Amino acid sequence: MAGPSTAERGARGTTPSGPPPRLLRVRRRLRPPGRRTLLVTAVAVTLLGAGAVWLLYGSSWLRAERVRVAGTTVLTAEEVRDAADVSLNTPLVAVDTGAIEHRVRDRLKRIAKVDVSRSWPHTISLVVTERRPEAIVEEDGKFHEVDATGVRFSTLSKRPKGVPLLEMEADRSPSSRHFGPTRLRREAVRVVTQLPEKVRQDTRSLRVRSYDSITLELTGGRTIAWGSGERGEAKAKALTALMKARPDADHFDVQAPSAPAVSRS
Repeated sequence: MAGPSTAERGARGTTPSGPPPRLLRVRRRLRPPGRRTLLVTAVAVTLLGAGAVWLLYGSSWLRAERVRVAGTTVLTAEEVRDAADVSLNTPLVAVDTGAIEHRVRDRLKRIAKVDVSRSWPHTISLVVTERRPEAIVEEDGKFHEVDATGVRFSTLSKRPKGVPLLEMEADRSPSSRHFGPTRLRREAVRVVTQLPEKVRQDTRSLRVRSYDSITLELTGGRTIAWGSGERGEAKAKALTALMKARPDADHFDVQAPSAPAVSRS
């Protein structure tokens, strides 16, 4: 029986021309979107953007309607709101939180720090930190509260209880000319913050003669020669040990904390 002809053998061995079906499907999937698809996408994005802008700035849904205040102790929340002067019924996103912070700190010296934030959808939140009086300075019959950084932030007609009086006697001393009254006042207040709590409560006044000559007067006629504000932690420990060992003493010297001294008049 005769075998297949040459033409038939050639037809069987010929590889089909063109890419395989799987490659054709991949190419179809990778085909770039058409103009119509791109146009529809662009329109959708534009509409979404316009809608977001309208929601933030044009709608009545995201407006500043109230001011919430937290952290006050001496001041009232209403005083803080008045100082903040927030424009209500304006878009919440347009409220200038930096300007609010500046107004509050500028108008209320008692405020040391204020954090302003937006609480969606309708609230501006203010969290304030008030300055704490560490000492007072008397001038012309008025009492000025001084915080831990030496800032004078409030004036009172009567001396507050539990706050030591700061007596500056360094006007003619070389250290006064070198450091200046503000630096000396800050150094004296630093001493107050270093005191053991019980001693701090009993301190009635601080006498500042120079940068390194600060003396404390306590209840019961007791005095403490503290020196400068340097090595405050060591001085506080030495003072605590002295007072425990000699509760009957009325003068304590911790200017050199490694060699403290105590005496009784």
